[in-house]
Amino acid sequence: MCRKALSVFAVFLFSMVFAPEARAAETMRVDYYHTGNEKEERFSLDRIVIEPLPWAGNPKQPIDRTNLGKYFFEVVDVASGRTLYSRGFSSIYGEWETTGEAQKINRTFSESLRFPAPDKPARIAIRKRDAKNVFQDIWTLTVDPTDKFIERGAAAANAGALVKLHESGDPAAKLDLLILGDGYTAAERGKFERDARRLVNVLFSISPFKERQRDINVWGLSPASAQSGISRPSQHIFKRTPIGATYDAFDSERCVLTFDNRAFRDIAAQAPYDVVEILTNTATYGGGGIYGLYSTVAADSAWAPYVFVHEFGHHLAALADEYYTSDVAYLPAPADRVEPWEPNVTALLDPSTLKWKDLVVADTPLPTVWPKDEFETYSRDVQKRRREIRAADRPESEMDALFVEELEHERRLLGGSRYATRVGAFEGANYEGRGYFRPQVDCIMFTRNVMGGFCAVCRRAIETILSLYAG
Repeated sequence: MCRKALSVFAVFLFSMVFAPEARAAETMRVDYYHTGNEKEERFSLDRIVIEPLPWAGNPKQPIDRTNLGKYFFEVVDVASGRTLYSRGFSSIYGEWETTGEAQKINRTFSESLRFPAPDKPARIAIRKRDAKNVFQDIWTLTVDPTDKFIERGAAAANAGALVKLHESGDPAAKLDLLILGDGYTAAERGKFERDARRLVNVLFSISPFKERQRDINVWGLSPASAQSGISRPSQHIFKRTPIGATYDAFDSERCVLTFDNRAFRDIAAQAPYDVVEILTNTATYGGGGIYGLYSTVAADSAWAPYVFVHEFGHHLAALADEYYTSDVAYLPAPADRVEPWEPNVTALLDPSTLKWKDLVVADTPLPTVWPKDEFETYSRDVQKRRREIRAADRPESEMDALFVEELEHERRLLGGSRYATRVGAFEGANYEGRGYFRPQVDCIMFTRNVMGGFCAVCRRAIETILSLYAG
């Protein structure tokens, strides 16, 4: 009863502080199950929910024309056929189906779609990219806003008090970033706020976020955890936390995700949000990021500033990983490659149609030469040493020292290369040493050089998404 009363008060406060010109739509969420393996997939409805806060998205730009995401969904008015809302996205299932496990077993993941609640029956259509990266219909569902089984007014999750970390204005006119703490006890709430503010300051020190601060709100929620920290199965550590974040996702020791979508969504629903960052109260290097879902970071890792910004680039702007020498859980790309949909990598099938050709100086060769062999030789040695440190369960400080050594070497090598300041097509990206190319020799999507920031192509991609939500 108390939680329900607090939820009602939160809606009242939200409407009083941010009074839009017209009444904001309610927020509808479709929770569903995504099941399958590498060869087939199926969808099934879990529940439809009206969240406690009104829709905080940009009412001026309901339609997504960026052509990003492995999946895409539309909300279409049944009577008129008019598209009411659309967004591209990626998912945990979409990541998992590219791992070796998907060749062996079926798995089910909970996922959600959020959108302004329609006032009449609407058809929800999900599309997925085919082998040629063309979207094809894969699942449809009709929702009737008068359906008595839509969950309304349910008791809110105990998410704790909402913290205003950086407030710029009406959520409907801003990109709303929600930072969720996981593994913080009630006594560690102050630590969560300090961790969150520290990392927000890092984000706002890097372009284009530095220049676009007034287009962004940052909120914080930290539901009290009974235990400090999160699960790490590779070290036989298992903890029940409010959001359920865990290391070793996809059997990758540094990959941090939550598979408890219901809990995550119910807690996040207590704040206005477009994008989410999950801070875990841990020190071991780790994080993750999925376009349109969330990103994660181990708050106390020495490399938290880099991981926070890098993974947020995945989540916000669909940026691909540009590195290719680290161990990953994903299977190799097919030999018959198509042009990737991500904005910062290319297969360079036709240099004359390079998607960032307008940023390339005329005398820059395509492909663009760089000290690739020297980089790979050194990197292979680092990966060998990294595996040895983890296998022997040696102190995290040894891993940090190795990364510092690696970063210093990369700064000298890449910074001194011939086309260090140019945009071109540098081979090695998207987890592949051959056949994929990145825009510049270095970028935060390639190395841990957080102060080097994003390359010109990644900055432009981020600007596009910021304008979608705050334009």
